[in-house]
Amino acid sequence: MSADTTPATAAGTYVLRGARPLGGEPVDLVLDGGVIAQVVAVGTADVDGAVVVDAQGLVALPGLVDLHTHLREPGREDAETISSGTRAAAAGGFTAVHAMANTTPVADTAGVVEQVWRIGRDAGWVDVHPVGAVSVGLDGTQLAELGAMADSAARVRVFSDDGKCVADPILMRRALEYVKAFDGVVAQHAQEPRLTEGAQMNEGVVSAELGLPGWPAVAEEAIIARDVLLAEHVGSRLHVCHLSTAGSVEIVRWAKGRGIDVTAEVTPHHLILTDDLARQYDPVFKVNPPLRTARDVEAVREGLADGTIDIVATDHAPHTREDKDCEWAAAAFGMTGLETALSIVQQTMVDTGRMTWADVARVLSAAPARIGRIDTGERAHGRPLEVGEPANVTLVDPAARRVVDGAVQVTSSTNTPFQGYELPGRVVATFLRGTATVLDGAPVEKE
Repeated sequence: MSADTTPATAAGTYVLRGARPLGGEPVDLVLDGGVIAQVVAVGTADVDGAVVVDAQGLVALPGLVDLHTHLREPGREDAETISSGTRAAAAGGFTAVHAMANTTPVADTAGVVEQVWRIGRDAGWVDVHPVGAVSVGLDGTQLAELGAMADSAARVRVFSDDGKCVADPILMRRALEYVKAFDGVVAQHAQEPRLTEGAQMNEGVVSAELGLPGWPAVAEEAIIARDVLLAEHVGSRLHVCHLSTAGSVEIVRWAKGRGIDVTAEVTPHHLILTDDLARQYDPVFKVNPPLRTARDVEAVREGLADGTIDIVATDHAPHTREDKDCEWAAAAFGMTGLETALSIVQQTMVDTGRMTWADVARVLSAAPARIGRIDTGERAHGRPLEVGEPANVTLVDPAARRVVDGAVQVTSSTNTPFQGYELPGRVVATFLRGTATVLDGAPVEKE
């Protein structure tokens, strides 16, 4: 991709010449005034003063939306800041992220979520939507100020203790009941704590061989089974974070068939990596929930393809070198993912014929925006690439190949599990309401 003229700033009018919306026929997309102003035949858009971008061969997608991002600020700015994390999100093709609540202090009050929201707004790389904690301090005993966070300037609609499970069924029921008042959703980190105490990796053949304490699949599945029944009982919305086992897919499939209002996500790393990687004793592969078996990988791919799993969410979890470059047992759980998510989805789902680019737009844009309730209004995301819609657009070169190097990624942390992998696809431009945040594959420097 190349621009025929160089803009003085990232804002302005753009003609995306020959772009292929959702992988379809080429058109000219005109972005002007923060919206998609024209969708016309290739070569027919003629806008005075516009920056013309050669998008021949590029797939145009609605700006990607991540429902599960750890930005670490406030409290762990040594691992990531809202500015660096959202800059990485833009580099990965995202125009909106939901920032998880396990910060320091925890995002369990209106004041903290508004702080995160305002810092994200001022950074300007993507829209930041804070996720509120379910319980005070993530301690699982007292309900947090859900209503106050919902009524704040941040308009929180997603609540999660992610990193910890809401293990108390009474507290979980109360949360599910409470969020109904403002059409919120509780996003559960499904992990029965008593079944996973001291766990280091997936429980199975590999954990037995390595002598590492195992994290059994049933610890995830038991909580999901409980919570879908609670959601049915109170008539509320439940979202399952980072689903990782074949059994979990079956439970969600059963719940949806029963008419329960449940949605689920899978991470890019659970679509491709297995617990065999733990044999290297490299803590970069230590994650929660853990990498599972090849059978589980196949099951979550099938679940994503058939719609049982609604979305792909990165669970981007940056860490300092000190927290990851150590012995396995002492290392923190988590992997970065914002800058590689789209490539992993292309490799595992599109290039294998399981999904189309229209499906990618659904699971990485439209559905997460709908679940997070950010799919309406002037600042909406996940909208179709049609005239009058917000100009949140990502241009992808599906034919490109790149080798992942954590040392040169935009995120502040280097704990990518895909170091040295050659992956397909490259984000070459990202537009947030018509303003370029990435052009020619690089973030646009702010004035």
